[in-house]
Amino acid sequence: MNVNIQTVHFDADSKLVSYVETRISKIYQFHEKITTVDVYLKLDNVVHTIKDKIAEIKINIPGHHFFVKQSSKSFEQSFDEALNSMITQIKRKKEKILI
Repeated sequence: MNVNIQTVHFDADSKLVSYVETRISKIYQFHEKITTVDVYLKLDNVVHTIKDKIAEIKINIPGHHFFVKQSSKSFEQSFDEALNSMITQIKRKKEKILI
């Protein structure tokens, strides 16, 4: 499995990258055929003074593509919300396949 972490409009420090890597490694327990995981961390300047932090996760499983986008005031919170939403999507898809 390939994990790609990309940052847009800023350079991520090593603490943020390691946080994302450790949290994303837990996704394997929900589906064993994950081929690629793309994580995008972005700064969104909506009001020119408040910068929202956006986390996008894209996961490819043979035959299925999952995508989640969340925003909040911190990258960790955005990423955690996106990851929880992604886990829910994968669980639902896996249950439909098993039924």
